[in-house]
Amino acid sequence: MYRARTKDIEVEVEPYYLEDQSDPDENRYVWGYKVVIANHSSHTVRLMHRYWHITDQNGVVDEVEGPGVVGEQPRLEPGDTYEYSSGCPLDTPSGMMFGHYQMQTDDGQTFIVDIPAFSLDSPGLLRTLN
Repeated sequence: MYRARTKDIEVEVEPYYLEDQSDPDENRYVWGYKVVIANHSSHTVRLMHRYWHITDQNGVVDEVEGPGVVGEQPRLEPGDTYEYSSGCPLDTPSGMMFGHYQMQTDDGQTFIVDIPAFSLDSPGLLRTLN
């Protein structure tokens, strides 16, 4: 589990390898990840935009951005949580992701909330710490 907290908005990410969608012989590795966003602030916020920075084990970077998440722009009142799942395919058996969300309060103020960096590792992969 990976966590980040920005301006009392907490983002928790849990990645998992999708063996049934992966095909190592074809250099296709797929992960799912569950995200939980919790509003610990005293303001209602809406998730307006997402940005992902995805790096495979060869250092190849892919940037993904767009409105909302999984087709929604969820609104979180104080104390609310929002959960969604998504996925990421890579051509290599490992990689990492991080990013941010642009949030907006009801009075129109926008701010950035960090998504913690998390690793994408195939089961059985020998990991080397640098």
